[in-house]
Amino acid sequence: MTNGLIGRKLGMTRVFAEDGTAVPVTVIEAGPCPIVRVKTVDSDGYEAVQLAFEPVAERKVTKPRLGQLGGAGPHRKLVEFRGTTELTVGEPVTVESFEPGDRVKVSGIGMGKGFAGTIKRHNFHRGPVSHGSHNVRAPGSIGASATPARVFQGIKGPGRMGGKRVTQVGLTVHDVDAERNLLLVKGAVPGPKNGYVEVREDTGRGRA
Repeated sequence: MTNGLIGRKLGMTRVFAEDGTAVPVTVIEAGPCPIVRVKTVDSDGYEAVQLAFEPVAERKVTKPRLGQLGGAGPHRKLVEFRGTTELTVGEPVTVESFEPGDRVKVSGIGMGKGFAGTIKRHNFHRGPVSHGSHNVRAPGSIGASATPARVFQGIKGPGRMGGKRVTQVGLTVHDVDAERNLLLVKGAVPGPKNGYVEVREDTGRGRA
Protein backbone atom coordinates (compact mmCIF):
# COMPACT_ATOMS: atom_id res chain seq x y z
CA MET A 1 0.00 0.00 0.00
CA THR A 2 1.09 3.53 -0.68
CA ASN A 3 0.86 5.14 2.74
CA GLY A 4 -1.14 8.36 2.95
CA LEU A 5 -2.76 10.50 5.63
CA ILE A 6 -4.67 13.77 5.90
CA GLY A 7 -3.57 16.13 8.63
CA ARG A 8 -3.36 19.65 9.96
CA LYS A 9 -0.10 21.59 10.23
CA LEU A 10 0.24 22.75 13.83
CA GLY A 11 3.49 24.64 13.39
CA MET A 12 7.26 24.25 13.64
CA THR A 13 9.54 23.57 16.58
CA ARG A 14 12.83 21.83 17.22
CA VAL A 15 13.84 18.68 19.02
CA PHE A 16 17.27 17.70 20.25
CA ALA A 17 19.04 14.53 19.16
CA GLU A 18 21.07 12.37 21.50
CA ASP A 19 24.26 14.17 20.50
CA GLY A 20 22.70 17.54 21.34
CA THR A 21 22.12 18.79 17.80
CA ALA A 22 18.87 20.68 17.17
CA VAL A 23 16.59 19.20 14.52
CA PRO A 24 13.92 21.52 12.99
CA VAL A 25 10.62 19.68 12.66
CA THR A 26 7.06 20.43 11.58
CA VAL A 27 4.34 19.05 13.84
CA ILE A 28 1.40 17.59 11.91
CA GLU A 29 -1.76 16.32 13.58
CA ALA A 30 -2.62 13.48 11.20
CA GLY A 31 -5.56 11.11 11.35
CA PRO A 32 -7.21 8.99 12.38
CA CYS A 33 -8.66 8.90 8.87
CA PRO A 34 -11.49 6.42 8.27
CA ILE A 35 -11.55 4.70 4.89
CA VAL A 36 -14.55 5.89 2.90
CA ARG A 37 -14.07 3.90 -0.29
CA VAL A 38 -11.63 1.45 -1.82
CA LYS A 39 -11.34 1.67 -5.61
CA THR A 40 -10.18 -1.29 -7.68
CA VAL A 41 -9.21 -1.89 -11.28
CA ASP A 42 -12.33 -3.98 -11.86
CA SER A 43 -14.78 -1.35 -10.58
CA ASP A 44 -13.04 1.96 -11.34
CA GLY A 45 -10.17 1.23 -13.70
CA TYR A 46 -7.47 2.08 -11.15
CA GLU A 47 -6.56 1.43 -7.51
CA ALA A 48 -7.08 4.12 -4.90
CA VAL A 49 -8.26 4.71 -1.34
CA GLN A 50 -10.48 7.59 -0.20
CA LEU A 51 -9.86 8.87 3.34
CA ALA A 52 -11.85 11.32 5.48
CA PHE A 53 -10.51 13.66 8.15
CA GLU A 54 -11.82 15.87 10.97
CA PRO A 55 -15.38 14.98 12.06
CA VAL A 56 -17.83 17.90 11.98
CA ALA A 57 -21.51 18.50 12.60
CA GLU A 58 -23.81 17.16 9.89
CA ARG A 59 -25.16 20.65 9.15
CA LYS A 60 -21.68 21.71 7.97
CA VAL A 61 -21.57 19.11 5.19
CA THR A 62 -23.58 19.21 1.97
CA LYS A 63 -25.94 16.35 1.23
CA PRO A 64 -23.97 15.17 -1.83
CA ARG A 65 -20.75 15.07 0.22
CA LEU A 66 -22.57 13.33 3.08
CA GLY A 67 -23.70 10.64 0.67
CA GLN A 68 -20.17 10.32 -0.65
CA LEU A 69 -18.79 9.90 2.87
CA GLY A 70 -21.24 7.06 3.50
CA GLY A 71 -20.88 5.25 6.80
CA ALA A 72 -17.86 7.30 7.85
CA GLY A 73 -20.16 10.15 8.87
CA PRO A 74 -19.72 13.89 8.29
CA HIS A 75 -16.08 14.95 7.92
CA ARG A 76 -14.53 18.19 6.74
CA LYS A 77 -11.97 16.74 4.31
CA LEU A 78 -12.09 13.92 1.78
CA VAL A 79 -8.94 13.00 -0.16
CA GLU A 80 -8.09 10.18 -2.54
CA PHE A 81 -4.74 8.43 -2.40
CA ARG A 82 -3.52 6.19 -5.21
CA GLY A 83 -2.56 2.68 -4.18
CA THR A 84 -3.97 -0.43 -2.55
CA THR A 85 -4.80 -1.32 1.03
CA GLU A 86 -5.53 -4.39 3.08
CA LEU A 87 -7.98 -2.46 5.25
CA THR A 88 -11.71 -2.32 4.61
CA VAL A 89 -14.21 0.53 4.45
CA GLY A 90 -14.75 2.07 7.89
CA GLU A 91 -11.37 1.12 9.35
CA PRO A 92 -9.16 4.05 10.42
CA VAL A 93 -5.69 4.85 9.09
CA THR A 94 -3.45 6.32 11.80
CA VAL A 95 0.04 7.76 12.12
CA GLU A 96 1.24 4.27 12.99
CA SER A 97 1.34 3.58 9.25
CA PHE A 98 4.55 5.67 9.24
CA GLU A 99 7.79 5.01 11.08
CA PRO A 100 10.74 7.26 11.97
CA GLY A 101 13.07 7.45 9.01
CA ASP A 102 10.36 7.05 6.35
CA ARG A 103 10.68 9.38 3.36
CA VAL A 104 7.49 11.35 2.74
CA LYS A 105 6.18 14.19 0.60
CA VAL A 106 3.69 16.72 1.93
CA SER A 107 1.15 18.62 -0.17
CA GLY A 108 -0.79 21.70 0.86
CA ILE A 109 -1.93 25.17 -0.18
CA GLY A 110 1.06 27.46 0.17
CA MET A 111 0.76 30.78 1.96
CA GLY A 112 -0.48 33.64 -0.20
CA LYS A 113 1.94 36.55 -0.48
CA GLY A 114 -0.28 39.06 -2.23
CA PHE A 115 0.51 41.04 -5.38
CA ALA A 116 4.16 40.81 -6.40
CA GLY A 117 6.29 42.03 -9.27
CA THR A 118 8.25 39.88 -11.69
CA ILE A 119 11.51 40.02 -9.75
CA LYS A 120 10.01 38.55 -6.60
CA ARG A 121 7.42 36.34 -8.32
CA HIS A 122 9.52 34.85 -11.16
CA ASN A 123 13.13 35.63 -10.12
CA PHE A 124 13.65 38.09 -12.98
CA HIS A 125 16.87 40.13 -13.05
CA ARG A 126 16.63 43.88 -12.57
CA GLY A 127 17.85 46.39 -15.13
CA PRO A 128 20.89 48.69 -14.84
CA VAL A 129 20.80 51.43 -12.23
CA SER A 130 23.16 53.81 -14.02
CA HIS A 131 22.24 57.38 -15.02
CA GLY A 132 19.30 57.62 -17.37
CA SER A 133 17.99 54.11 -16.74
CA HIS A 134 14.22 53.77 -16.41
CA ASN A 135 14.18 49.98 -16.26
CA VAL A 136 15.37 49.21 -12.73
CA ARG A 137 12.65 46.73 -11.73
CA ALA A 138 10.40 46.74 -14.81
CA PRO A 139 9.88 43.42 -16.60
CA GLY A 140 11.05 44.68 -20.00
CA SER A 141 9.62 43.82 -23.41
CA ILE A 142 6.88 41.18 -23.48
CA GLY A 143 6.17 40.95 -27.21
CA ALA A 144 7.21 41.84 -30.74
CA SER A 145 5.77 44.63 -32.88
CA ALA A 146 4.70 43.69 -36.41
CA THR A 147 4.99 39.93 -35.97
CA PRO A 148 3.07 38.51 -34.20
CA ALA A 149 1.70 41.89 -33.08
CA ARG A 150 0.33 40.47 -29.86
CA VAL A 151 1.43 39.15 -26.48
CA PHE A 152 1.54 35.38 -26.20
CA GLN A 153 -0.63 33.73 -23.59
CA GLY A 154 1.19 32.61 -20.43
CA ILE A 155 3.82 35.34 -20.39
CA LYS A 156 5.33 35.64 -16.90
CA GLY A 157 4.27 38.94 -15.40
CA PRO A 158 3.34 40.60 -12.12
CA GLY A 159 0.35 39.24 -10.22
CA ARG A 160 -0.86 37.24 -7.25
CA MET A 161 1.94 35.24 -5.66
CA GLY A 162 1.47 32.07 -3.63
CA GLY A 163 -1.82 30.55 -2.55
CA LYS A 164 -1.36 27.53 -4.84
CA ARG A 165 -0.98 23.84 -4.23
CA VAL A 166 2.62 22.94 -3.40
CA THR A 167 4.21 19.54 -2.86
CA GLN A 168 7.40 19.41 -0.79
CA VAL A 169 9.37 16.25 -1.56
CA GLY A 170 12.40 14.70 0.12
CA LEU A 171 11.13 15.03 3.70
CA THR A 172 11.76 12.52 6.49
CA VAL A 173 9.61 11.40 9.41
CA HIS A 174 11.58 12.24 12.55
CA ASP A 175 9.21 10.82 15.15
CA VAL A 176 5.67 9.42 15.55
CA ASP A 177 3.42 10.10 18.56
CA ALA A 178 0.59 7.59 18.21
CA GLU A 179 -1.13 8.63 21.46
CA ARG A 180 -1.65 12.21 20.26
CA ASN A 181 -1.86 11.42 16.50
CA LEU A 182 1.22 13.53 15.77
CA LEU A 183 3.80 13.26 13.02
CA LEU A 184 7.09 15.10 13.43
CA VAL A 185 8.50 15.73 9.95
CA LYS A 186 12.05 17.00 9.60
CA GLY A 187 12.01 20.30 7.71
CA ALA A 188 9.31 22.71 6.56
CA VAL A 189 6.05 21.81 4.83
CA PRO A 190 3.73 24.01 2.72
CA GLY A 191 0.91 26.05 4.17
CA PRO A 192 0.12 28.21 7.20
CA LYS A 193 -0.51 27.07 10.75
CA ASN A 194 -3.70 25.00 11.04
CA GLY A 195 -3.66 24.47 7.27
CA TYR A 196 -4.64 21.09 5.85
CA VAL A 197 -1.90 18.92 4.40
CA GLU A 198 -1.65 15.53 2.75
CA VAL A 199 1.21 13.27 3.80
CA ARG A 200 2.23 10.61 1.29
CA GLU A 201 4.95 8.02 1.12
CA ASP A 202 7.73 9.36 -1.12
CA THR A 203 8.50 6.58 -3.57
CA GLY A 204 10.60 8.85 -5.76
CA ARG A 205 8.27 8.48 -8.75
CA GLY A 206 7.25 12.14 -8.99
CA ARG A 207 4.91 14.57 -7.33
CA ALA A 208 1.32 14.06 -6.29
